[in-house]
Amino acid sequence: MSRFQDPTGCTACPRLADHLSCIRQRDPDWHALPVPAFGSLDAELLVVGLGPGEKGANRTGRPFTGDVAGELLYPALHRFGFASQPEPLGADHWANPAMQLSNCRITNAVRCLPPANKPTTAEIRQCNSHLKTELAAMHRLKVIVALGAIAHQALLWAYDLKLKEFTFGHHVIHALPDGRILVDSYHCSGYNWRTGRLSRESFEAVFAGVKSHLA
Repeated sequence: MSRFQDPTGCTACPRLADHLSCIRQRDPDWHALPVPAFGSLDAELLVVGLGPGEKGANRTGRPFTGDVAGELLYPALHRFGFASQPEPLGADHWANPAMQLSNCRITNAVRCLPPANKPTTAEIRQCNSHLKTELAAMHRLKVIVALGAIAHQALLWAYDLKLKEFTFGHHVIHALPDGRILVDSYHCSGYNWRTGRLSRESFEAVFAGVKSHLA
């Protein structure tokens, strides 16, 4: 059986490690380390984002917790039974320890906050080995939701698949070689939400489809 441990002590990318070190000096109460995944390896659903947001997961230590993206993601997961609560933050505006995921796991293509939220291709490649090992350890996994084009690309790299054969688009569904399905979605970022590229309704439709497939 494959085993996976989140790379919480990884310093393989010097630029990212230096960036996080500077943030820890600036804000010693912040997580500012590689962010571990949230949820069980036994889940049938895996949600893959790009990477930690500076004031979100990089601060709180949990994916999509503390920024605008989580304000779309967690209510959608809660509506379809994948999260115990719609609000990922507690009363003190830190990660809510009471929140639990059900049959769902959330991870990122890149585990460390990159400067200007832009990881290099080499950094995405370096972190891809962690994603590949994580996928191998999820023996009950049936559906993968990729939030954004970079997450989509990272998943194809993890499967050694060619990007040109799996076009990214919102709510586009791809069959993967191992029988799992990949569901693409525009990233639930504040930019996509504010510009109208992604609405709450179009985002929740992705998870309605996932729920139907798993049922």
